[in-house]
Amino acid sequence: MRIIPVIDLMAGGVVHAKQGRRDRYQPLRTPLCAGASPAAVIDGLLGLHDFATIYIADLDALTGRGEQRALLERLQQDYPAIEFWIDRGLPADGLPLPGRNTVPVIGSESLDGEGLRRLPSLRGEFILSLDFMGERLLGGVGLLEDSSLWPETLIIMSLARVGAGEGPDFQRLEQFRARWSGKQLIAAGGVRGGDDLRRLDRLGVSGVLLASALHSGAVGQPALREYG
Repeated sequence: MRIIPVIDLMAGGVVHAKQGRRDRYQPLRTPLCAGASPAAVIDGLLGLHDFATIYIADLDALTGRGEQRALLERLQQDYPAIEFWIDRGLPADGLPLPGRNTVPVIGSESLDGEGLRRLPSLRGEFILSLDFMGERLLGGVGLLEDSSLWPETLIIMSLARVGAGEGPDFQRLEQFRARWSGKQLIAAGGVRGGDDLRRLDRLGVSGVLLASALHSGAVGQPALREYG
């Protein structure tokens, strides 16, 4: 199981995401670095551990307030050894950003009927984030009923648990593992520390997205050395 740090970008800076309430997000404050510039945060994370993958959400693009394409391209160029999972929805101009170190993420919240119709043309070359707010899947009407639209890797995103310290949604993850055992599942939201990581590992998830637990020190170097 690998640990994948999360960076949420808004207006050129990194913000602290909590429970999916984007109108309340504030600039990130972390002991890992000074300031909240994307480069400073990435450098701080790399000082903590040699992460191979980082997930970046372009919140401006996801909320229809523009996009941060130039910034994302610069990060890809400046950190060529990192594989960036980039979530900026399903733009009309196509998925990929330039660069070999990018994997596009598409969240269900950004998928309307037209987006769903476009998914087969992508040939599974993306990561799908199934975005839950409580029991409700955001966007992607019919997506849960048609797994033929899914790629190999799924993020099970529990937005209400992000930054809340309530623990992952183990029940939902167990349901997905039991029903779709061939998929690589990535847990997202609620990790409180090492005990949660060990339980996720026993459950058989392939990875976990982390932000708050890294910046607070709840998940530190011993756990990072164990799981990478």
